Amino acid sequence: MLVSLAIHDVVLIERMSLALADGLSVFTGETGAGKSILLDSLGLALGARADTGLIRHGAAQATVTAEFELATGHPALRLAEEQGLSDNGSSLILRRVIGADGRSRAFVNDQTVSVGLLRRLGGHLAEIHGQFESHGLLDPSTHRSVLDSAGDLGEAAASVRAAWTAWRAAAGARAKAEADRDRARAEEENLRARVDELSALAPRLGEEAALAEARTTMMHGEKLVEAMNAAMGALTRPGAAESALNEAQRVLDRVADQSGGRLDPVLRALERAAIEVAEAGGLLERISADIDLDPQALERAEERLFALRAAARKYQTDCDGLVVLATETAGRLAALEGGDEGLVRLARAELAARAVYVEAAQALSKGRARAARDLDGAVAAELPPLKLERASFHTRLSPLDEADWGEHGIETVEFLTATNPGAPPGPLARIASGGELARFMLALKVILARTSPVATLIFDEVDTGIGGAVAAAVGDRLARLSDVLQVLVVTHSPQVAARGHHHFRVAKGNGPAGAITTTVEALPAELRREEVARMLAGERITDEARAAADSLLAQS
Repeated sequence: MLVSLAIHDVVLIERMSLALADGLSVFTGETGAGKSILLDSLGLALGARADTGLIRHGAAQATVTAEFELATGHPALRLAEEQGLSDNGSSLILRRVIGADGRSRAFVNDQTVSVGLLRRLGGHLAEIHGQFESHGLLDPSTHRSVLDSAGDLGEAAASVRAAWTAWRAAAGARAKAEADRDRARAEEENLRARVDELSALAPRLGEEAALAEARTTMMHGEKLVEAMNAAMGALTRPGAAESALNEAQRVLDRVADQSGGRLDPVLRALERAAIEVAEAGGLLERISADIDLDPQALERAEERLFALRAAARKYQTDCDGLVVLATETAGRLAALEGGDEGLVRLARAELAARAVYVEAAQALSKGRARAARDLDGAVAAELPPLKLERASFHTRLSPLDEADWGEHGIETVEFLTATNPGAPPGPLARIASGGELARFMLALKVILARTSPVATLIFDEVDTGIGGAVAAAVGDRLARLSDVLQVLVVTHSPQVAARGHHHFRVAKGNGPAGAITTTVEALPAELRREEVARMLAGERITDEARAAADSLLAQS
């Protein structure tokens, strides 16, 4: 709810700070005292269009600050959190500054924000219903959610949103598969040529490295064989290492028993050396035998290596990547050849998802039809006491073409009214006059109060053009509404003023410097009695007026 409103240099208000509470707060005063300035100021804090004409004469800028205390999880708090605004607990402080140069600045919790964001936050915090402007229910885009709240259709609406999301996902998967198939068909000839080429080439993982190594070996084969033959000759000629090792081992074997074991390590080392020399010789023989000195073998290896590398360049990959490319291309071609079967499955899934959506949307439509009948009946019962007995209220559900279906269902919702019997119903804002519109809003708000996400409602002269029993009915409904929401009302009706829990008097007078200023005073019980008596009697307050004021206040 709105807990404080500070106004600096707005029209006739030089400096004003109001502390507000829950319940019904009434603002009274003489015509022209400046009551509408309060609403204009609050509208600025809620993101209304800025006008330099609101700046007090001689001031450099106008400033309005509104502080709201909100319940945990309130939509405005969630929106502020999503926008990364500083955590201020359960409080939101909205501030608007308008400069004489026409520039407007907006702040939330002392952080600069756009006016658009301020307006979005303001839409969650308060609604102003006046003779000439109103928000919320006058916007047809809000009517669907209002009806769903009134009919307790939140769960059904959530099911429709979930079904819509699933249907869109299924439709997207089918569309993507069709697009992939169409692209593949467009390049089918290229795919087949690629598959044929890569199948004929038959690349293998690691083949490039093996071919490069073999090619290097064959290119230097003669030198390698010559060197290895020389090494074999050195190992096998008389007096070579192996013979010398064997001779040394035989000589030491004959005296090993007489060495007390000291020659055993030497003999073992000689044995290992002889084994290594023999193994080296065997390896040389095998390697020499494996070296292919056939020039045609070298030519074949080079051709294969060059063919692999040319294909890799063509397809912008490496030689091992050709193996992956061959598999992927064959898979795409196979999918193309069997793609219709997959598309049939996706099309069936899409149809099934559509059926789920249609079923959920139709159930929601039935719920909305019931809620519309209940709402129309409830509003009809509220209208006669508000001097709107000739008016009617209608909730129109209009089916949408399938192309316009969406996450909110398969119909539009619009609140319509007719103020004269026999006249066709039309939008609230176009059919109802200023005073009638405010009373229509009051009737709707009384019915919808418990489902409203907005915690503060402001009514500007909702009692215009009425009096007596009708004014009393308006006061009664405002009081009932204030049991659920915070209500602020600007009124000229003593019957309405008497129902307030808090009473503020707006007055115009001379300021310290002689300039005309508007002030707002919270009235204690005795002054409140005088103000209600003034509203009853006019400028000269009589004892009879005071007695009548006492009667009205006692009834509240």
